Amino acid sequence: MSFSIIIPARFESSRLPGKPLMDIHGKPMIQWTWQQAKKSGAERIIIATESQQVKEACEAFGAEVCITGNQHQSGTERIAEVIELANIADDEIIVNVQGDEPMLPAELIHQVAEGLETHTKTQMATLCEPIETVETVFDPHAVKVSRDVNNFAINFSRAPLPWSRDTFAGQDKTLPANWAYKRHIGLYAYRAGFVKQYVAWPECELEQVEKLEQLRVLWHGEDILVLDALCHAGVGVDTTQDLEQVRKLLKGISA
Repeated sequence: MSFSIIIPARFESSRLPGKPLMDIHGKPMIQWTWQQAKKSGAERIIIATESQQVKEACEAFGAEVCITGNQHQSGTERIAEVIELANIADDEIIVNVQGDEPMLPAELIHQVAEGLETHTKTQMATLCEPIETVETVFDPHAVKVSRDVNNFAINFSRAPLPWSRDTFAGQDKTLPANWAYKRHIGLYAYRAGFVKQYVAWPECELEQVEKLEQLRVLWHGEDILVLDALCHAGVGVDTTQDLEQVRKLLKGISA
């Protein structure tokens, strides 16, 4: 199987400016992410950034880097520019690995690429993992996904979707016995030509409300394959608290 990885690494993060270069035991965060990606079997790995500072840091540890514009509103838009600049063929599988995922297991990267390769008529694939607490179901930062019988997405939401009428009615909310809630993992595989189509579509109303870019795909009637992750995805870094947690978890580990 042949696939490439593109890692969007935006320096001007709104919540954590300079995030790709934040230190984790002597290495910038982006290096940890890149080294995990290298273990996945990808044919090519490109780090996409608007920052010359990030570019120089990444080239220092041997990564291929593509400088992109600073106007992009999402990692997918940044990836679309790299696909154009690198002349990547429309049928090539691209895996979007976010630069703030220094603990992402390589087997999940390979899994999502393999899932898309196997489903030849599908343009996009992603992963999910079980939600084990009712608190997580009600956490808007944990994106819930519901699927059909063939593991294609029905919907994504920050809300507790579907709503369990019987167990969410009172103050002491509990998980229903007849539904397994799933948290979406923000790891995507696409066919390169589909990324071009995606960025040509305007933002849809549902996407604007939920602030979830994958809803644009469902809005336009395209399928998203959602596989059960083979293992836990690890901790991504959105806040300083996340960063400290990752530092503790990676202490003494060589990526």
